[in-house]
Amino acid sequence: MALQYRLTTTTIEDLTYDMKLKDVAGPEQSEIRQTYLPAEWARQSGVQLTWPHEDTDWAPILKEVTECYIRMALEIAEREQLIIVTPKPKEVEQLLRQRLPKRALPNITLCEAATNDTWARDHGFITLQTSMGHLLLDFQFNGWGRKFPAELDNQICRRMMEQGVLRGQYEDHLDFVLEGGSIESDGKGTILTTSKCLLAPNRNQPLTKEELEERLKRYLHAERILWLDYGYLAGDDTDSHIDTLARLCPNDTIIYVSCADARDEHYEELHRMEEQLKGFRTIDGRPFRLIPLPMAAPVFDADGQRLPATYANFLVINGAVLMPTYRNPELDEQAKAQLQQAFPKHEIVPIDCRVLIEQHGSLHCCTMQFPQGVVRKV
Repeated sequence: MALQYRLTTTTIEDLTYDMKLKDVAGPEQSEIRQTYLPAEWARQSGVQLTWPHEDTDWAPILKEVTECYIRMALEIAEREQLIIVTPKPKEVEQLLRQRLPKRALPNITLCEAATNDTWARDHGFITLQTSMGHLLLDFQFNGWGRKFPAELDNQICRRMMEQGVLRGQYEDHLDFVLEGGSIESDGKGTILTTSKCLLAPNRNQPLTKEELEERLKRYLHAERILWLDYGYLAGDDTDSHIDTLARLCPNDTIIYVSCADARDEHYEELHRMEEQLKGFRTIDGRPFRLIPLPMAAPVFDADGQRLPATYANFLVINGAVLMPTYRNPELDEQAKAQLQQAFPKHEIVPIDCRVLIEQHGSLHCCTMQFPQGVVRKV
């Protein structure tokens, strides 16, 4: 089977699935549906990439960043379904036919949509599991607090639903700003986030921290929110997304960025973050197992601004962890070894992401996973 487009093709089976889910979609049914946000390491049906093009900020280095996207596409499509969102599906299809092995092509679906940029983690659906299927939550993406244009990216989820690439019940939360990179779930009712991001300007003011927590619990069907109050990366546009700093892992583990160099500008904040993580408890009252990641070596842009390189920005897929590397063999290997401790049953796959941090993001920022049963196979 060849790589395909998915237009408005909804089967009777799909309609029946969605209608059943609608019958129990009310908030009062949350206990019956056993609704939760799956952990990233739960079995997946696919991953979304939003492809770079010349009308994005990638234009000056489009060739280089496209090579990185091809590598990500290959590693994902070798293991599960891949949805590629792009305003130019014919061009992307031609490129993939030239560069990817034929065995990977049947796992790729192209979704046509206009885009401002490529950060699928933050404009993509946040998908909840229920006993009847899945809820696809569409939150507002406003360019990380109106820092960048996002009106096209904010419509991508709706375009994906129109083109029939996903199965599940659409849930409109466009009156609330929430980016996928700002939250982590253990699949057991705990959400990890940062107060610096969720309380940042131009997100959801005038809501208080307490009001935000209540909404997060309600929207994500979570039992509790763990707020990380410290930690930042120089050059970060996201106001300290959790996926740049600390990540929930299997077996009540948190892997996090550490800094051992007292001369580094991150040292004090990351030390405070580490101390706060030591005080966190699992949902049954035990300390988390903590695994430190090395601080990536400093990388600067042409203007001398430090770029937000972080090993915490990895993606878990079926059977593998795609890990960003930054052309520092010693630190890259250290990070790989620490990640292997957190995911002993997964293959750790290094991907050179030096080009991605030119636009202040990395591997996890470029991707959004979907639980098993959501992505429709071509």
